[in-house]
Amino acid sequence: MGSADLVRRRQHMQMIFQDPFSSLNPRMRVADAIAEPMIVHGLADKRDALAKAIDLLERVGLKADMGRRFPHEFSGGQRQRISIARALTLNPGLIVADEAVSALDVSIKAQVVNLMLELQESLRIAYLFISHDMAVVERVSHRVAVMYLGEIVEIGTRQQIFGDPQHAYTRRLLEAVPIADPARRHLRRPRQAFEIGSAVRPADYVPAKAVYREYAPGHLVKQD
Repeated sequence: MGSADLVRRRQHMQMIFQDPFSSLNPRMRVADAIAEPMIVHGLADKRDALAKAIDLLERVGLKADMGRRFPHEFSGGQRQRISIARALTLNPGLIVADEAVSALDVSIKAQVVNLMLELQESLRIAYLFISHDMAVVERVSHRVAVMYLGEIVEIGTRQQIFGDPQHAYTRRLLEAVPIADPARRHLRRPRQAFEIGSAVRPADYVPAKAVYREYAPGHLVKQD
């Protein structure tokens, strides 16, 4: 793949990072930061790009005049909304959201997740959502892939993974999710006899080819 082809492909794949403050240039006003990808890819001149940046700010729930501010003048949730707006500038088909809400408190996290779901429905965007928060995964996902030591060990629909987990590591993940019910605080759930292995491997390590069995249609589990 040549560099020109790679640039074209990148227009359709954007990122939302875990730390919105580090992913934004502190010396750029947020409207300029949102407009920059359009200018770099030659999709709009500066005037049109800034106009679209303002529209995107309003679409993610911020005010138009906020475009004149710098990143440090926003809260964490607002900065993540700015990052979402910037990811939308090139009209991508896929957005990779890498722990996109893990740095936010619970109430703001819910607001940002709801925003992302609304944008997905209205703009027909696909998300590759990476998270350790199983409650968030259950909220946003249509299909779920569970990774253990760098390999996918189970993959299926949301209902299959959360309703009928088959791999021992998937069960351990779900057992670790707190139950928000004071009446059940004294209950002790049985824990799977599964020890977490070490991810340290020698430099010449070659992983064995993964073999999966189909537990149910579309529900694949790695054979150990």
